[in-house]
Amino acid sequence: MQMNRSQLWKNFRLGEELDVSGTFIYNGLRRFHELGKLDYSADLFEVFYQLSVGIERLMKIAIVLLEHDDASDQEAFEKSLSTHNHQALLARIQKRADLKLSNSDNAFLHLLTRFYENLRYDRFSLNSSFALGKEKHELFDFLEGQLKVELGERSSIFGHENTHQYKKFIRKVVVKIASILYDVIEERTRSLGLYTYELRYASKAETVFLGKADIPAEDILWKELLVFFMNTKETSGYLAFIRGIEPLGFDPGLVPDYLDCFQSYSARAQVVDELETLYEDVPDKGDRLRMIGLIGLPNVYFPGDDEDEGFEDEADGFDDPPDR
Repeated sequence: MQMNRSQLWKNFRLGEELDVSGTFIYNGLRRFHELGKLDYSADLFEVFYQLSVGIERLMKIAIVLLEHDDASDQEAFEKSLSTHNHQALLARIQKRADLKLSNSDNAFLHLLTRFYENLRYDRFSLNSSFALGKEKHELFDFLEGQLKVELGERSSIFGHENTHQYKKFIRKVVVKIASILYDVIEERTRSLGLYTYELRYASKAETVFLGKADIPAEDILWKELLVFFMNTKETSGYLAFIRGIEPLGFDPGLVPDYLDCFQSYSARAQVVDELETLYEDVPDKGDRLRMIGLIGLPNVYFPGDDEDEGFEDEADGFDDPPDR
């Protein structure tokens, strides 16, 4: 059956939008998972921004699928989507779908609305001069109210650790909201004979909507892979190539800091200076960068992996580390 313009829009453009919204949601959850402390506005802004945008866009997909028909005033309908109020969007969905949201879910949506409508540009106002750390206060109010915990003095110089309890709770709330909205989208598109609900394999959206954003499992994965690479007695052309690269002189006493680089941007930012210092003593940085650049590239073959081919490399364009 040939699709009309409306069906093409809902099936393909909104399908792309579903991928976009899931990506925003995953990035927000991943960033929150990485945070060691809950005290920096820039970090929390990044989390709230991505979660608020992702969930807002997901809600708008559901609204289009639930409300739109070809008899609609298209201009008026599209204009009605120009809002960042999650509660208003939620109310429209609830008129046509039964959403079983908890008090925590609703409280979190209120938090996202306050962030996006009020806090997002708050620091550009002179009135914000004495109102520091609003993102932190919003998050702390939410955690204390929903988990019945006491985070202590908010201006403490020691900061506030992002505990496993907080990470698990935020992920649980966000995934539940996202999953409920995705279920509405899937049910509605199936009834319309569309495939908007289909997700790109191994995408961030699939991880959120079908995989429940199991970010702790991703951490287990990289740790298990690290253990494998360090302990395997097996050999291959690839492993022989890696083992043949002379390691740089990193400090064994800083192993915990180095391991944190696998899961934290801030840790990588702190160690990269040491990396650049170590590279100053490398005789031929260009050759080393080309060798390092091969690791992880697709379509790279090493002697022993393919007896006939040797190896071919696609690692073009590797530059020296930038001057700082």
